[in-house]
Formats: sequence, structure tokens, C-alpha cells
Amino acid sequence: MRQAIDIAADVRAGRLTASAVVEACLGALGREGFVAVTRILADRARAEAAAVDAQIAAGRDPGPLAGVPYGVKDLFDVARLPTTAGSTLYADAAPARDDAEAIRRLREAGAVLVATLNMDEFAYGFATINAAYGTTRNPHDPARLAGGSSGGSAAVVAAGLLPFALGSDTNGSIRVPASLTGVYGIKATHDALPMAGVFPFAESFDDIGPFTVSVADMRLVWDVLSGTTAEPTDEPLRIALLGGRFRENVDPDQLAAMAAIAPDAPVVELPDIARARSAAFVITAYEGGRLHRAALAEHAMAFDPQVRDRLIAGALLPKALYDEAQAFRAAFKQRIADLIAPYDVLLAPATPCVAPPIADPRILIDGALSPARADLGIHSQPISFLGLPSLAVPLLRPGRLPLGLQVIGRAGSERTLFRFAARLEAQGVVGVSAPTGVLQGELA
Repeated sequence: MRQAIDIAADVRAGRLTASAVVEACLGALGREGFVAVTRILADRARAEAAAVDAQIAAGRDPGPLAGVPYGVKDLFDVARLPTTAGSTLYADAAPARDDAEAIRRLREAGAVLVATLNMDEFAYGFATINAAYGTTRNPHDPARLAGGSSGGSAAVVAAGLLPFALGSDTNGSIRVPASLTGVYGIKATHDALPMAGVFPFAESFDDIGPFTVSVADMRLVWDVLSGTTAEPTDEPLRIALLGGRFRENVDPDQLAAMAAIAPDAPVVELPDIARARSAAFVITAYEGGRLHRAALAEHAMAFDPQVRDRLIAGALLPKALYDEAQAFRAAFKQRIADLIAPYDVLLAPATPCVAPPIADPRILIDGALSPARADLGIHSQPISFLGLPSLAVPLLRPGRLPLGLQVIGRAGSERTLFRFAARLEAQGVVGVSAPTGVLQGELA
């Protein structure tokens, strides 16, 4: 799988043209079979690629992502297109006047937008089961889910069709599909990356972030999106393992990997995790329901039935309950900040299991089968509740279904997470394995 950093280096050095890269990418995306793409933006992509090539021909540097094609989850504003957020309800909405801020920053860095990508309607789910656009399939086994709600973004990167893609994460919607498809994906410190021009789900938790095939690419895209750079350091890292609920409903391989990564690390148990997850459900449901209340009143039957029912339930929640959940969150965040202050990195599972089959999208939680659409985020949701940065890293297990860990840090410590993940990658503990038997283009 070609990395974004390598494509950009070849384009900037004149070994490849951005136009050639994009044409190969468009051809492969046009034949993808994972129900991952909602719109291919061929005309725009060719124009952006030509602009990159023109800058190089004129002796100017088009930026660190020169000629690198990418896609975005279908809730980012793309100029002159309606922002659907995965729903037919807004298929004919007025087009966005401008690109989302994240897209603008990537364009200025030379990246080329080629597609919008499938998602759970209004980002409400962990499965990318979309009643209108279809269910996104996992490139490692098309009979299984890719996870969600950013499943389309994860699937195109896992399949080698794009070197990176943008998703959004409210309760795990980047980390869950990253784990299930075997790529890297980050949920940033809350509000660390630009949210302007991104259709909201629950603003208390919403964040954007990239999927990539390497830590180097993750760091590169992060620098562009955050507008910051920093020199790496070699300071020793203090590591802890999350215990309690984070050691229940897990795959034995995740426990073994964490023990091998940090055999002498202490186990830290976060108190009241079940209560925190319940409060997260309340806040998510209330904010989502309130956002869509008017549309539900006028066009309820236009919603995906499963999403509609959850949004209606959220819209009926009393504000007093929401305020109570928010008050608990504020106190809980401070309590946990004090508890984890001695550590630089916390390790936890990203999902409770490998990708479940599409034919029976249920997973085993506490000994009983539970809907994957609601519970694949059992380990990611409490971290969102805390607003902490969390990098999903894929365990290196070629020939087996993907499975990931969360590398979690204190607020603002994304670069520490990248440094730790790069070390694991160099040791061969984590890394991306190409799926076998799937369509791949020139980028693979």
C-alpha cells in the first residue's frame, strides 16, 4: 500500500504527476465493490491535480501533500454540493457555498479531493448500515461490517484505494472502523481539529480525524489539519493499561498484545465507567434529537427507521436529565485527569471483537448478543466522554481479521501518541496488512 508521504515526495520531485496519480485513483474507485463511495468528484479532482502539476512546472512547491488523493465522510461541506450527512433527506438541499475548513487546509497543502464516502445516517451508529446508500463492506472479508459511522472512509484506505481519508468520531466512529478494517485512525483531543463545515451529530463530543496506513502519514496529515508542527523528542514514556471494563468484552489477542507491549505497566481502573457511558448516551441522544427535532416533525418517514427511532427518543429526553449528565461529565473529567496525570500513554482495546458478519450484525457483550450498531463502541465511548485523544492502531496480524488497540493520552498529547505508535510500528507489533483478493489500484 503506497503511503501519502511517498506519493507526495514523488510528485514534488517530478517522478510522478498529480494527474497520473488521480487518474489511477479514479479508475480504481469507479470499480470498488465495498459500498464505500457515495460520490466520485472526477471533475474537481482533475482540476485540483492539474493545479498541483502547474505549480510544480512553475517551480513552486505545492505543499507537503502534493498530489495525494483523499476522500471525506459524507458530512463534510464540499463546495457546490449538498451536504447529505448520509441521508436522502438532504440529497436536494442547497449546495454548500464553501469547503469545510479541513478540506481547505488539505487543498492548500496540495491534497486532491476525489470522493465523498459512506456513513451511518447522521453518524448515528457504529456499523455503516445505511438504509439509502447500502452497507459498507469490510475489505478483509466483504461478508463482514467495516464498522462505523465512518465506515466508507476506513474501507477505502484499508483496500488501498486511497492513502488517507477523513472521518468523524463522536463516540468511536473513527476508532471502531479503524480497528475492524486494520488501519490507523485518530480521535483528537476534543476541538483540536477544525469542525467548521462539518455536519454535527453531538457537538459535546464531535471531532474529525484521518485514517491512514502508517504513523508517518498520520503525523503528516495531522500537521496539515492542526496547522502545527513540532520536533519529535526521545523522552521515556510512562505507560499504563486500562483495567476494569476495559479488560472485559475483549479479544484474548488484545490482552496478550497489551501485556507484551508493556509487561511491567500498572493497571489503572477508571471509576464509574458504566455510569460515564450511560451519561454519554444521554448527551448524544439529547443533542442529536434536538438538532433534528424540526425535521423529524415534518419528514419523519424520510429518516432511516433505526436512526429515526433513536433520534425521537433523544428528542423526548428532559433537559434536566441532560444537565445532570453534563454536570457528571465535568466532575468525572477532572477526577480522571487527576488519576491519569502520572502517565503519558494508556492502552485499551479499540473494539470488543473483530468485525461481525453483515448477515447477523450482533456481538457478544457480557455474555449476551447485542446489536453491533449500538455496542461496538463500548471501549471508545468513555474516552470520547473524557475528551481525550485516542489513536486506534492495528495489531499486525496478516491473514487474520483485523483488530485494534487504543493508544490514549492526556489532552493535547497527540504527538506523544504518534511517537509511541511509531515505536510499536518499528517493532512490528502494529501495522497495516493489505487485504487479499480485493480490487486495488495503482496506489496499492
